[in-house]
Amino acid sequence: MAMIGRPRETEAAAYYFNYIDQVAGDDVMAVIESQLEESPALFAEISEEASLYRYLPEKWSIRQVLNHVTDTERAFAFRALWFSRGFAAPLPSYDQNIAAAGAGADRVSWSAHVEEFRRVRFSTISLFRNMPPEAWTRGGIASDNPFTVRAVAFIIAGHLAHHFAILRERYLQA
Repeated sequence: MAMIGRPRETEAAAYYFNYIDQVAGDDVMAVIESQLEESPALFAEISEEASLYRYLPEKWSIRQVLNHVTDTERAFAFRALWFSRGFAAPLPSYDQNIAAAGAGADRVSWSAHVEEFRRVRFSTISLFRNMPPEAWTRGGIASDNPFTVRAVAFIIAGHLAHHFAILRERYLQA
């Protein structure tokens, strides 16, 4: 796979650079794959019981956080698929609060969440690894914002980095 480089500021709305900027370097695939390799160590620190912990009553549990990460990765990987294949129709918004409310994440075991994340990440890696080189700069509209496939890949990696940092700082320090 050719190096795809970093997204330019025109490839996603400014908000999404909160995630894109959390990814070091130009090789987003190396980051996405290393996150999969590094995640078991973080997940192993969290027991089934501890995975129900919330650092404040109105905040998500650890299970809900990982469910959110997994669901969001699915949604963004679909955006990457849609744009990379050349579909022109804009995609709707993805409301994380609606998704979280509908997931029932605290009723699913921690080990099942971990396995689901792992499988979704493998799927994301396959999607990007098999993408034609010209598809990385294709784009489209989602949530009324422009995105390129390259930006979406960086957003997926940065979103996970963001939430892993929150897990370490706010949940696992307690």
